[in-house]
Amino acid sequence: MEKGKYPLEWLDLLVMVSLNPAKTDVSAITQEQAEQIKSRLSEETLRLQSLIKSQVFSINKEDEIDLLIKQYHVSLIALLDQTVRNKELTAPEAKPMQELNRALLSNLDELFSFLETRFSKYISLDERLPVTYFDVTKRELKIKIDRLQKCVLDNPVAKLLVNKMTNFITSPSHPYDLTFRVVLYFRELINGLEKIDWTQNDNEEFSQLEHLLIYLNFNSKKFMNLLTDRLATEVNRYEQPVEKMDKLLYFYKAFNQLHRKPNMKLNPKYRDLDTVIGNWFSQEIVYLEKKLRLVVLPLQGIAGSSNGIEQTLKQKILCVLSTDQMALILRATDDLRIIQAKSLNEVFKTIAPHLSTPYKEDISHGAMRSKAYSPEERDRQIAIETLERIIEKIKEY
Repeated sequence: MEKGKYPLEWLDLLVMVSLNPAKTDVSAITQEQAEQIKSRLSEETLRLQSLIKSQVFSINKEDEIDLLIKQYHVSLIALLDQTVRNKELTAPEAKPMQELNRALLSNLDELFSFLETRFSKYISLDERLPVTYFDVTKRELKIKIDRLQKCVLDNPVAKLLVNKMTNFITSPSHPYDLTFRVVLYFRELINGLEKIDWTQNDNEEFSQLEHLLIYLNFNSKKFMNLLTDRLATEVNRYEQPVEKMDKLLYFYKAFNQLHRKPNMKLNPKYRDLDTVIGNWFSQEIVYLEKKLRLVVLPLQGIAGSSNGIEQTLKQKILCVLSTDQMALILRATDDLRIIQAKSLNEVFKTIAPHLSTPYKEDISHGAMRSKAYSPEERDRQIAIETLERIIEKIKEY
């Protein structure tokens, strides 16, 4: 703000003293005086908007602009809160004063919106929300929620959302601080919901609604339970563990490829959706890996006893990756000299006899070598996701 001068001086004196029933006999203010103040309010709002723009354009340093806007923002929050208190303390029958307070709230809100629109990047989203701002937001959200309610029909996730947002605008208290970030989250959520075509059937791995909620890190425990239940139902449609694993990995790949918006979270005090769902995938994959191992090992035992030479049975390690996917990982470790041999062919020749997959008991090192140089995109993605899971697991140690 201007050095040696307080730009909000007139507004501050008006709100904190002149219209404050705790400090002034507001009943003495006449209708004519109230009209004069209202007229001055409009002029003052325009003057301050012009002044703020001039101040910003005259400053060269980004941190000084940041400080200036934050000072205005904090001051306006204080004035808004005090105006609400003044309105509550003023007798309902004092109509000139009530009208004046409403006009004051409207002009302060206009200044507030001006700062948010023009200089949003300098406003901290973690600032406490003014009461008036939240009231306006609740009215806006209620209109949109009522419209949305007609579209959700029997969709359990959509019903959960409507209940969550209705609770947000009607509850007298919340488990987290009401900040600009919280309101921004709900506004973005409902704007995204309005763009969904509810008449369209979802044929992809994740629905339009799930895309949106994953994008916005909607870390509601109920939603995450609904999502994992649906995924588990889809996976369990298959009878064979190999088919289940294939479907599960396919879902995991699709989940990891979805877009995420940075710094967004429904509940700031709970774990991210990515963390919870990623852990669910990891646990399910480990469980299916164990089931696959139990399926393959008894078959090895039968084959050994039928030959009558149990000692000659090769003890192999079961890998749930395909030959092509293992070939890619081995080629990468050889290229990076993590493992060292005379040649890549030597790597495959040495390792392949000791590996098996759910699909093949015996792996050809020649086939493995050829696949390493002509990978399919799906095999490449599964190999990458497997390595990412390894990284996440190592981080937990």
